[in-house]
Amino acid sequence: MREMGKSIKEVGLEDLVRGGVGDEEEAKCLMAKLKAAIAKVGFCEKELWHEITARKLLKPSHPHSLHQLIYYSVYRNYHNGPPLYWFPSLNESRCTNLGHIMETHCPKLFGASYKDPISSFKDFQRFSVQHPEASSCSSFDFEFLIYWSIVLKELPIHFLEAPKCILDTSDKSKRGGNWLPGSVLNIAESCVRSSNYSNKQDDSVAVVWRAEGDDDKEVNCMTLKQLREQVMMVANALDNMFSKGDAIAIDMPMTVTAVVIYLAIVLAGFVVVSIADSFAAKEIAARLRVSNAKAIFTQDSIVRGGRRFPLYSRVVEAAPLKAIVIPATGEDVQVQLRNQDLSWKDFLASVGHLPRPNYYFPVYQSIDSVTNILFSSGTTGDPKAIPWTHLSPIRCVADAWAHLDIHAKDVYCYPTNLGWVMGPVLLYSCFLTGATVALYHGSPLGHGFGKFVQDAGVTVLGTVPSLVKTWKSTGCMEGLDWTRIRMFASTGEASNVDDDLWLSSRVYYKPIIECCGGTELSSSYIMGSLLQPQVFGAFSSATMSTGFVILDEDGRPYPDDQACVGEIGLFPTQMGATDRLLNADHEKVYFEGMPMYKDMQLRRHGDIVKRTVGGYLLVLGRVDDTMNLGGIKTSSIEIERVCDRADESVVETAAVSAAPPNGGPEQLAIFVVLKEEGMVISPDTLKKRFSKAIQSNLNPLFKVSAVKIVPMFPRTASNKLLRRVLREQWKQHLMIESKL
Repeated sequence: MREMGKSIKEVGLEDLVRGGVGDEEEAKCLMAKLKAAIAKVGFCEKELWHEITARKLLKPSHPHSLHQLIYYSVYRNYHNGPPLYWFPSLNESRCTNLGHIMETHCPKLFGASYKDPISSFKDFQRFSVQHPEASSCSSFDFEFLIYWSIVLKELPIHFLEAPKCILDTSDKSKRGGNWLPGSVLNIAESCVRSSNYSNKQDDSVAVVWRAEGDDDKEVNCMTLKQLREQVMMVANALDNMFSKGDAIAIDMPMTVTAVVIYLAIVLAGFVVVSIADSFAAKEIAARLRVSNAKAIFTQDSIVRGGRRFPLYSRVVEAAPLKAIVIPATGEDVQVQLRNQDLSWKDFLASVGHLPRPNYYFPVYQSIDSVTNILFSSGTTGDPKAIPWTHLSPIRCVADAWAHLDIHAKDVYCYPTNLGWVMGPVLLYSCFLTGATVALYHGSPLGHGFGKFVQDAGVTVLGTVPSLVKTWKSTGCMEGLDWTRIRMFASTGEASNVDDDLWLSSRVYYKPIIECCGGTELSSSYIMGSLLQPQVFGAFSSATMSTGFVILDEDGRPYPDDQACVGEIGLFPTQMGATDRLLNADHEKVYFEGMPMYKDMQLRRHGDIVKRTVGGYLLVLGRVDDTMNLGGIKTSSIEIERVCDRADESVVETAAVSAAPPNGGPEQLAIFVVLKEEGMVISPDTLKKRFSKAIQSNLNPLFKVSAVKIVPMFPRTASNKLLRRVLREQWKQHLMIESKL
């Protein structure tokens, strides 16, 4: 908790004025309203914060300093687990996707013990883990009350041949079992077909978008029918050039054209190879080689801030594959193409002779057929090639449906790329629920993106913490109305509490649903939920049907209700999780060396997780990011959370440790990025402040050995912090020091 110096009992008029209230009269008005809230609920921290937010006393137009003052003062003396900032409403909970099915089915499942969606959420989540399959595999009975049969009735997924059952565990060689065995479908067809049940009509808006620089123009719209016709035209063109099953890469920004291409490749029975548009030629080449891609869709360039950055030339350097090149702007490409390459215009013209170029009969496949090859970050050697099947999208949309409450009226925006897992997750989460995908063709770092969010009427906005940090520090979103947003989703790295406080305050403290999972899981294993109170920077639950334990240093699971820190061990029957890798030993990567639990070998994920008092979950980094300080294990992220708020000059910190070359205990170094270049603060001053904060908030025995101020941190292409690189720098420093 940030040390604000005063509790809410001690906050006076002068504090409100210093906090940024416009003038003394406004401060008096706010003070009167605060006193009225206190008079109603007293000084119980949770109830008081709930009352303050319910009354909307703090407004998006108020400066962040005022929000900080009130929030940190309310929770100044709170020591009962992490502070809650958002609370579910009973009436609203019953209207959520998950709450609705609980109200319908849980009285039958739990009898008189069922209370309501909020009180019984944990019971229902536990039930979804304990009953993944029907007692018999003789028929696929949607009426049988298990979680996945209920959810599949709610989602507009069209099976040409229905599954024989939900989960078949008879083949013991498959640790995760066979999910929906015998089913035949094309998941892209379910994306583009209409459905009366889900209110997903041909005239429904499927995609909205705007290009950077067009900030004052109307938002572009595409209906479901228009999307389907474009997808089918591209599918016909693909059939003219490639053989069924060919892997075809996409390396371009996430534009509406990229979305059409992605769905067309899957609809036509080919395999998407996902490559992020930020990659250098060498990284592109590795992914094309590993996937055995036959062709690649790309753009001539990427336009950002009115400048063009080459993309086609990187693809040319990477491989001699056929490239279909889309113009970044206008109708014609701005580069000279090789003889084997095609412009987007010529590619589409190849179906001009067909009587119905906008009609295509989908290629139906078994549920375990590969549709998409995605990759891990690949910081060393070849990245892991992770295959998605027709099953994978079912998992990711189910989690979006249950935890983010995505439905047909939503407009969902997530600045991402098809080269990362969130690209496909966004598409399937929208197209399989009837929600609208919102795409900004440009950088999400500035005012233009924020204005698009406002003008497009975005209701669910996805973020990554570093993006939020930029918005907050630059003030680029000031003056915009984001109040149609009903929730945020956050993933990719650990969230900063104060940055999340800023973000949530922009929309009267709507919830930020934290998500943590992986490409190989098709979604998340822990998330927030609209049926539980939420905590900044924390997860409130395992995802529906996901089971896990937290392991101690000896591989033994802690009791489920115990506050603890340890490595996560996932139950192997994780719907949507991979059962193969294309260029690595799946068994070795995910299972070898993991302990048994209740006759199951646990699946490795590699995260260190802290379960707090109250049952909230914090991801403290990867197993490799743990350190041993004075015989006590801790994590980089736990130390960084404390140091990030120890001094106002700090933007972010990275904590690493290493033992001296000649032996001895590990020494802790804190790398620091400051808010402004040239800001005058000495490493010694920061060292003292970090040490004090760590010793006060974590452990009095922890000592900071050095502080290193750097202009920026090394990161992967997906923006994950490379502590490994910083650790090596610290080891080199210790080695040089030992020689001296």
